Amino acid sequence: MVIEYLHHVIFGAALMVVLSIFAGMLSSRFGAPLLLVFLGLGMLAGEDGIGKIHFDDFGVAYLVGSVALAVVLFDGGLRTHLDAFRIAAWPSLSLATFGVLITAGIVGLVAHYGLGFGMLESLLVGAIVGSTDAAAVFFLLNVRGMQIQKRVASTLEVESGINDPMAIFLTIVCIELLSQKTGMTWREIPWEFLRQMAGGAVIGVVGGFALVWFINRVDLASGLYPILTIAYVMALFGGAQSLHCSGYLAAYLAGLIVGNRRHKGKQLIVRFHDGLAWLMQIVMFLMLGLLVTPHKLLPDLGPAVIVAAVLMLVARPVAVALSLAPFGFNLREIAFVSWVGLRGAVPIFLATQPVLAGLPQSQAYFAIAFVVVILSLGLQGWTIAAAARFLKLELPVASEENERVGIDLPGEGIDRDIAAFRVAEKSPALGYLFHELPLPRRARMLAVIREGTVMQRETLEHLEADDVVLCVAPPERMLQFDRLFAARAVSTRPAQAGVFGEFTVTGDQPFGMIADYYCQGAMPKDSRELPLRQFIAKRLRRRPVVGDRVAVGGIELVVQSMVGNDVAQVGIELEPAGSRFGWAAIKQKITGAFG
Repeated sequence: MVIEYLHHVIFGAALMVVLSIFAGMLSSRFGAPLLLVFLGLGMLAGEDGIGKIHFDDFGVAYLVGSVALAVVLFDGGLRTHLDAFRIAAWPSLSLATFGVLITAGIVGLVAHYGLGFGMLESLLVGAIVGSTDAAAVFFLLNVRGMQIQKRVASTLEVESGINDPMAIFLTIVCIELLSQKTGMTWREIPWEFLRQMAGGAVIGVVGGFALVWFINRVDLASGLYPILTIAYVMALFGGAQSLHCSGYLAAYLAGLIVGNRRHKGKQLIVRFHDGLAWLMQIVMFLMLGLLVTPHKLLPDLGPAVIVAAVLMLVARPVAVALSLAPFGFNLREIAFVSWVGLRGAVPIFLATQPVLAGLPQSQAYFAIAFVVVILSLGLQGWTIAAAARFLKLELPVASEENERVGIDLPGEGIDRDIAAFRVAEKSPALGYLFHELPLPRRARMLAVIREGTVMQRETLEHLEADDVVLCVAPPERMLQFDRLFAARAVSTRPAQAGVFGEFTVTGDQPFGMIADYYCQGAMPKDSRELPLRQFIAKRLRRRPVVGDRVAVGGIELVVQSMVGNDVAQVGIELEPAGSRFGWAAIKQKITGAFG
């Protein structure tokens, strides 16, 4: 009987995963957040759903959630380019520390004075829902294929990768103070925080470099490199947690190091972890959906909705505005970062800890966390694309995604990658003679395969659609091959029209010439001779990225493209959104109405 029951469990679990994948495919057509679909399927299979599966083992949920979150954070670090990390490191760090504290504090005050929780219990509520969810942000920003202004997208992704340890730390501290089992005092909290964060950072960085060093010095069957990596990451995570350091921060930073260093089996490792991260997402949300019993949420539904509203409309915006104030973010960027404070599996995962600790009102914490996640994914997750378009932060897609297959090169010290590209219809490459193709610097085409036959390069005149081209180039030049062989995509979204302004000029144009034609009022004389690229960098006081905007003299200068660290093309927005809808426009109309 036991064996038969286990067979039923295997069949049911596998069937739920398969159904989740197909449900995700269907829901994506309606713009529904995939993670919300997975959570809903878990509830549908649960005790109050059609599946009638009774699952209330919070210990198993905590164990599976810990492993899944570590895998997702490692995969997030693996896919975070070091350049994006440099751009967003300080703003993200501010959001991940001060932002979480401010968010938890505001939610805690509302829970204390408005809902009648004790002060420590209220702070625990704020800590549980205080961090954005790495899984939700990674997937909802990337899976939908949106192109968000680079600094904003990088800030959101890095923040979600490094703010979980802060929320986890606050949750654990509150639980220990409430349970009074460890004797922790308020004076010990700062030192415990330093040990958790500094220890996790050191273990993650050192562990990441050690893993790259080890991979490059062992010869394994190709399929074993991903297995070695995941086993190593789990050991790193568990070891850090055992030393009372943040294993979650260690997993993310180790992924960041491994993803940005050259090593054997890199393509295999990245693909393996991509699939594994998806599996962990599905398993985690299905399990959390099974764990909840909807009819038990009803007594705490009112307080939960109040907490969710305060979190989305007050706490997160205030925390973001205060945390990003020193870094020159404009109001549109702050508004978008505030709205994309997505809550996902992490708050539900954290809400299992008070239950395991046996705290009073632990079911209320769990109910609040679950309702907050449902509302966040449902309202915020469903409207990310609309918010990006409304705030003019979604960038036009330059080209359709190209079919690129990477090929690993053995050994160290090779600063070249080999990749195979499929030539798309209407790609720029089709408009050139073969020997006149504009190849990136230090790059070569090794072979062209057409209908299964390797073509003679010496006699080849043109490339054709569906040709497979084998190329070798430095890693940073591969993006230029993507643009060369991919089809030009014309956006059908009307909101993207004019994202970069009415017309385009080069970054070498003197600012004075643009000011004479289009700006209103006197312009600073010391900037007239500066080329636009220098003027924009001077006004931003940071390295520009595509999508950055500089308001000057009633117009906006929009960074349209970059070459290295320099602005290559600048869009001119003659009627910025602020001038059409802002306070200045209202004031001007009122003044005009009264003469």
